[in-house]
Amino acid sequence: MGVLLEEVVTFPPPLEPVWGGFQKLSLLDYPAKVASVLFVRGCNFRCPFCYNTELVGGPPEKELPWKEILGYLKKRKEWLDGVVITGGEPTLYSGLPGYLRELKGMGLSVKLDTNGSNPDMLGELLREGLVDYVAMDVKAPLREEAYARAAGVKVRLEDVRRSLSLLLSSGVEYELRTTVVPTLLGEKDLLEIAEEIRGARRYYLQQFRRTSTHVDERFSQIHPYPREFLEEVARRISGCFGKCGVRG
Repeated sequence: MGVLLEEVVTFPPPLEPVWGGFQKLSLLDYPAKVASVLFVRGCNFRCPFCYNTELVGGPPEKELPWKEILGYLKKRKEWLDGVVITGGEPTLYSGLPGYLRELKGMGLSVKLDTNGSNPDMLGELLREGLVDYVAMDVKAPLREEAYARAAGVKVRLEDVRRSLSLLLSSGVEYELRTTVVPTLLGEKDLLEIAEEIRGARRYYLQQFRRTSTHVDERFSQIHPYPREFLEEVARRISGCFGKCGVRG
């Protein structure tokens, strides 16, 4: 399947995050923690298999007020362990650190989901201790054509590599993960990724989820790989990582 590749993404992120969603309680998004999940709008990737289409584009006319979000978290902080910041792509926003300082000041742990395209921001968050757990997507083997097909745009792979290096050398808890999408990734690609990120503490193969809301609607017709396929690949590459598993 040919992927509709965009040359550039024109969405200009503002200074402050635009909050496009708030899940008050999750037992799944932050490993071993009870958490709330905050979604930012806007992403510099156009992954054709992404199903969060409402979060990919630029800011809407209305957004969730930060004061309301913060008010809820303050009232419930004794019942919460942490907050997940996801999107969209949170690191696009230069004002993100200020919001994380507020969350950390409340005694909440912070998990960040990122595509690894902004190592400068990731490095700042790590140095200041504003994130306690980072989940970074590795979309494809670190080759320009393969990564562009999975991301839907041309990607600066040196930025992705820098983000990987920051995580692997940091003291923060982290995981790397790849959504295994038929037509984009096969067994050979997954073995190649495993060699490129060998030594990571945690790596997960995520099952592709077919929906009716993919960025590229043609992906709603694609059937996921059998789980047994992912489990066999995970078994073969498990020696490259501290922990390796399958999700979904």
